[in-house]
Amino acid sequence: MKRKFFASLSMIIIFIMFFNVLVYADSNKVVSLAKDINESQRKEILKIFNVNQDEVEIIEVNNQEERKYLEGVAPEAQIGRKTMSSAYVEMLKEGSGIEVETYNITWVTKEMYEGALITAGIKDAKIIAAAPIPVSGTGALTGILKSFEQATGLEIDEEKKKVATQEIVETGELGDIIGQDKAAELISSIKKAVIEQGIKSPEDIEKLIIDIAAKLDITLTTEQINKITNLMEKISKLDINVEEFSKQIVSLGKKIQDTLKNNQEVRSLIKRIIDAIVDFLRSIFKK
Repeated sequence: MKRKFFASLSMIIIFIMFFNVLVYADSNKVVSLAKDINESQRKEILKIFNVNQDEVEIIEVNNQEERKYLEGVAPEAQIGRKTMSSAYVEMLKEGSGIEVETYNITWVTKEMYEGALITAGIKDAKIIAAAPIPVSGTGALTGILKSFEQATGLEIDEEKKKVATQEIVETGELGDIIGQDKAAELISSIKKAVIEQGIKSPEDIEKLIIDIAAKLDITLTTEQINKITNLMEKISKLDINVEEFSKQIVSLGKKIQDTLKNNQEVRSLIKRIIDAIVDFLRSIFKK
């Protein structure tokens, strides 16, 4: 009788443990905490993410992991020797797109994160990048990618991670010169055209860059065009699904369309004014 009781009890315990593993593994929220923040800062970050420690799966990201993708791409000052950026990833229902929020991130904008994450293949997720003190935010991308992998059980292609990191750094560097919002719009609209039109040759990509920059009223140097061309060549070689790309680029895509529309309306107004002046001058000279 005792044997049957203990056998049954063992089965129940095993079942409960198995059930807990399944429930835990099915969690759609993952927090990646920076290795170098202290206990007080950990609590602060979790408060920003609006989660309790026992409610979400928590993993850590360290400086060595960040350096794997940032070295050779970002300046040493941006990489630093400590990891301070943490990330929250919550999987959303299909078709929701990517939502990004930032706290104490001074250099990387929400749109820059959004663009890089789409390049990496992340979809339908709410993402928060945060730090206890002001930081550039370049390292947060590593934590976001790691959290996404943990939440979905999917492994992101290493090349996509590298290209996404390059994209976020080069967009930021371009933003230092032309403005972060403009840089994000430019890179995203070029990328959209490259992916949707299947453009692969450097010559065609360069022409596209010049054309889109002109439409957005952005002047680029030869060096900037070359850097963007190099980045887009790499993006064109990635296995990015055209339909998925269009679905995910929600807020930034709308922003690009609004900008292009506004620029076209301004150009149209300027053209009408010039035409009116020319007509007026012609009428004078005819008299």
